[in-house]
This record gives sequence, structure tokens and C-alpha cells, in this order.
Amino acid sequence: MNKKWAALAGAAALLTILTGCDSKAAQPYNDAPVKGHDNAPATIIYFPDGFSNVARKCVGGDGVYVVFHNDKAYGSTSVVPNDPACGR
Repeated sequence: MNKKWAALAGAAALLTILTGCDSKAAQPYNDAPVKGHDNAPATIIYFPDGFSNVARKCVGGDGVYVVFHNDKAYGSTSVVPNDPACGR
């Protein structure tokens, strides 16, 4: 009988964990001030499996580079002022 309760408690804990995770697309407060949106596509630089990919977007002649790995929760951002790749 104890194994049955342990399995049930484990299943309940797993269900609680899975339903408690927020989607990165869900922003519960959505209260950050926004001046505007730039929905132009970014240039994506793909690397071989196991390496992080890079996205570049030009903003006013500056290059904004974001390192990412699929949909993982880590990454980094760098800005290159007057980036030659931005054609300025």
C-alpha cells in the first residue's frame, strides 16, 4: 500500500511542477513601457550542433548580437557601435 501512495504522491508532484511552469511567451504583467516595435527580421547565423547560434539585427547603424541555443533559457547580448555589417 505504501508503494501505491508513493507513486501517487510522485505523480501529483510531477503534475504540479509541469503545470506551474510558465511559457516564455506568457508575460503576466506586460507592464514595461514600450516606445515602439521593430518587427524587421534578424539575420541568423547558424553554427553546427552543440554550438550556440547568433542573431544580428541592425538598430540605427549599431549591430545588436544575441547568442542563443534553440529555445534554452540562456544567452547573451552584445552591441557593436557603428557596425560595418549594418551598412552605415
